[in-house]
Amino acid sequence: MNPLIAPSILAADFANLQSAIEMINSSEADYIHVDIMDGVFVPNISLGIPVVEAIHRHANKPLDVHLMIVEPDKYLSTFQKAGASHLTVHLEACPHLHRTVQGIKDLGCKAGVALNPHTPVRLLEDIIREVDLVLLMSVNPGFGGQKFIDNTYKKVNALSKLIVETGSHARIEIDGGVSMDNAGKLFSAGANILVAGNFVFSSKNPAETIKKLKNIV
Repeated sequence: MNPLIAPSILAADFANLQSAIEMINSSEADYIHVDIMDGVFVPNISLGIPVVEAIHRHANKPLDVHLMIVEPDKYLSTFQKAGASHLTVHLEACPHLHRTVQGIKDLGCKAGVALNPHTPVRLLEDIIREVDLVLLMSVNPGFGGQKFIDNTYKKVNALSKLIVETGSHARIEIDGGVSMDNAGKLFSAGANILVAGNFVFSSKNPAETIKKLKNIV
């Protein structure tokens, strides 16, 4: 499949959020990645429901909502109503992951499962056929602008193998430290979707940066 790019709105200038969304709308990006942090599962607090609703009002790209929160089941319906197209929860935060994934699907959203850098891919063996995407954290979740963890390449390879072996149709998404230095290698290893935050929004021409990422292979 063609490379997909999901700019992370968390890295945008929040004083000019609408213009950032309009830039993504007019770019070659495929999704708008929305990071939700609760200050409990990760050591930071980010966006709330009203902001997600506002993003959705102006967006013409699907919202790829990444829930870095405890007890995500309580909020699945709320985020779906706020405009989420994809809902991704962390394996580490879900004691009943199968039920959570089914709950996401029952809402009509694409279901994703995220893994922190220390979490082995093999833990997905019994759920991989049920999910639409797997998000591999290539930095420790909670803050933008971190250095990419090289072990991610190994995890992408392992996940690609697991997807083929199980007949899953899950896509592989990478979140954290994505740049031109690693994007091509990640796609070559089997990744399908790259989340890019600071690399896009700190560039002189964010739309052109998105285009370059998308066309790197």
